[in-house]
Amino acid sequence: MSAVRNLLGREVTAGQVLPPLHCTVTATTIVLGALASRDWRPMHHDKDFTVERNGVRNIFVNTPNLQAWFERYLNDWTGPKGRLGRMAFKMKKSVFPGDEMTISGRTTRVSTDDSGCCWVDVDLGVSVAGVLTTEGRAKLALPCDEADNPWARKGSNWKP
Repeated sequence: MSAVRNLLGREVTAGQVLPPLHCTVTATTIVLGALASRDWRPMHHDKDFTVERNGVRNIFVNTPNLQAWFERYLNDWTGPKGRLGRMAFKMKKSVFPGDEMTISGRTTRVSTDDSGCCWVDVDLGVSVAGVLTTEGRAKLALPCDEADNPWARKGSNWKP
């Protein structure tokens, strides 16, 4: 059994490209994401409604589902001690069943605040067939060293 790897702030530099995450989106991916976020709107589970009433080609990924994909992507990169501080994104185009979704990221800034918390800013993107469908930004806390744990930071020591 391999040890869990935690990325340390000192191992990250601005401009670093994160490994991409590729996922073939299925109707099940979309429906389960909508159910998990309690989004009962039919455009996320009822193809007939979506096509006939909304004029869209198929059901599509909802916002909380896409947010969860971004969080998974970032956590896969940082390891379990990486802690999301902030995230914002803008959906430009929909992601449908059968799409090959690619999530990508690039670090833009690495800093340490006055409480000693190491922060990494990451630009995020989702693309399908080379077309950017969603763009965003996240701010993550990473351990500064092996003894640090951003999840233990509270109050004035947590300033996302």
